[in-house]
Amino acid sequence: MAKRRGNPNWGKPEPIGPVVPTVTSFEQIVKEYKLTPDQYVRSTRLREWARRNRNSKYIPEALLEAWGFEIESTL
Repeated sequence: MAKRRGNPNWGKPEPIGPVVPTVTSFEQIVKEYKLTPDQYVRSTRLREWARRNRNSKYIPEALLEAWGFEIESTL
């Protein structure tokens, strides 16, 4: 018998599993620093983290604008 080649599941829909929520780096840092949303703009530690990571991590645009940071666009 000849060896079958290729993916036997090609064209079949992928099984849909439960959607697992992911936590962003920003959310992890906020939790680590124990900040509430009204403390974000005043936090110097969060601002410094955002300054270092603004071009590689998700940071809400409203915060970046409040701090006066410019974002490098890769598009």
